[in-house]
Amino acid sequence: MATTTVLLREDVDNLGARGEIVKVKPGYARNYLLPRKLAVEATPGNVRQIEAERAALLKREARERSTAEAQSTQMKDLRLNFERKVGEHGLLYGSVTAMHIADALKEKGYEVDRRRVHLSEPIKETGDYTVTVRLHRDVNVEIPVTVTGEGGAQTAGAAETSTAESAASAETPESVEAATESATGEANAAASENA
Repeated sequence: MATTTVLLREDVDNLGARGEIVKVKPGYARNYLLPRKLAVEATPGNVRQIEAERAALLKREARERSTAEAQSTQMKDLRLNFERKVGEHGLLYGSVTAMHIADALKEKGYEVDRRRVHLSEPIKETGDYTVTVRLHRDVNVEIPVTVTGEGGAQTAGAAETSTAESAASAETPESVEAATESATGEANAAASENA
């Protein structure tokens, strides 16, 4: 299988860090990495240029990592709450996505790109969740997220219990008798109109 060697200009997820020389398929390099200026061909001249930049890169990398670690310690006590419209069984109308979480973090003063929020799938039910936010290649922080129904609606199990209790209390002898009388009165009125 043919591969080509490229020198990464930026960190690329699942491929490598800035300054690394990696082997990739020619189509991936030609159609994705090179046009987006994420990598350059690994020629001897480019390698020398990157090695000259490496010292400055290491300093910047250390600075970015320390900033990410400081932000991580600030975010450890953070808790996000979302209120959404909920159906019968605790299922949300819509969902809570990585973009919603990134926007909520931005409102709290933390600038995080939505692609750094790792959510296996959008949240579609009420409840408590833990979301991982990748602040740096080596620094992750887990943030608790609570999703509730609008007006503090309960989770699916509690909602079913309260619905069953209200249905049981609605079927008291007085309510059954009143419903029977009402239905009988309506039937008699309809019969007299037809006659």
